[in-house]
Amino acid sequence: MSGAAYRRETTRAPAPAGLPRLLACVRADGRAVSLDAHLRRYGGPPAIRGRGAGTKLIEAVAASGLRGRGGAGFPTARKLEAVAARGGRSVVVANGTEGEPPSGKDKVLLAYLPHLVLDGAVIAARAVGAREAIVAVGRATHDVVAYAIAERRHAQLDGGVSLRVVRVPERFVAGEETALVQFLGGGPALPAFTPPRPFERGVGGAPTLVQNVETLAHVAQIARFGPEWFRGVGAGDERGSALVTLSGAVQRPGVFEFALGTPLRDVVAQAGGASGELGAVLSGGYFGTWLPAREALAAPLSEAGLAPLGGALGARAIVALPAGSCGVLETARVVRWLASESAGQCGPCVHGLAAIASDLVQIARCDDRAGSRRALERRLPKLEGRGACKHPDGVVRLVESALRVFADEVELHVRHGRCSGRAEHAVLPLPARRPEAVR
Repeated sequence: MSGAAYRRETTRAPAPAGLPRLLACVRADGRAVSLDAHLRRYGGPPAIRGRGAGTKLIEAVAASGLRGRGGAGFPTARKLEAVAARGGRSVVVANGTEGEPPSGKDKVLLAYLPHLVLDGAVIAARAVGAREAIVAVGRATHDVVAYAIAERRHAQLDGGVSLRVVRVPERFVAGEETALVQFLGGGPALPAFTPPRPFERGVGGAPTLVQNVETLAHVAQIARFGPEWFRGVGAGDERGSALVTLSGAVQRPGVFEFALGTPLRDVVAQAGGASGELGAVLSGGYFGTWLPAREALAAPLSEAGLAPLGGALGARAIVALPAGSCGVLETARVVRWLASESAGQCGPCVHGLAAIASDLVQIARCDDRAGSRRALERRLPKLEGRGACKHPDGVVRLVESALRVFADEVELHVRHGRCSGRAEHAVLPLPARRPEAVR
């Protein structure tokens, strides 16, 4: 049956009245939602054709207040406007690479609800005048997305927009938008640190819109249900819902959907509550910050709510650290891995991160004979803002927060040569191919 026939024969269900929104159609058996089931729920992608139709969609996204859900939180409408204003042919890239080890929200969307993401990519493409939308993914979700695209092609659903899926190297830096554009253009998956930016000249030299897959799923719902519906949940200037990956010392780790502004204590409660006393919370993934557990749990899940604590939503990955685990050891493991994931394009990344990792590992080993803490404190401000990309900045932010939140533990390691935590139980996830033990 063609896409046009589907649209004639299906009745679109009303907008979700509460939460979940994006995750409302996840199947209980863990299989991806088929195109048939997706169209029965949503109907086909809204038509965005004719003079001014793209502008109206962008205006609706602007009115919704949607910000990118990939980490930077940039206003989505401004990205759409920038590409649309270039005119001519353009390209849309749906970024589903998700190189953050503690994050799984994008994989969940692509594995279970691929058509909602693909709808968003097609709608965005039509809004900016693009004829091609590329879905960039890792190994785990490639086949699901490829099958979903084949379903849509058979149904002739996306006339005028060509969809394809590309598997991207699974490296931490590969998901950065300029790295993604370079790779899709036939180059290495490494960040580019000189203009032009992707919206000016990206894949194949065309203006390119790069959006996180969750952001595009929200676009698909805004196009159907309107900006006022989207703004029906949220807090202050931060509207809508967001997917959050919860792991660590919680009863039911996984991906959950919350209204922005939800107290973090309620977020943890949705995961069955903490599995024991918490010592700290890592907010925002591995470019995020450590926060004391008591203060973090009282804060709202929003940029404005976390900012007074020095935190941010970032990749929306939250890891609860048990009180019995050592934050110094955990951070040392992650920083050593982040140093190994360097783009290798500048001194601060190649040499600076290796030195920071070495200092932190020495502290974690309770060996400060070489003055590692003092060396670390001297190095950190020299690296910030000096890398060819933002990789060093993210590592510096993580380490500085660890020195602040785990100050007593650092003192125990440095001055007394002992650790109060359990070194044998790693909490922060790392890819299996990398060594995890500090000692």
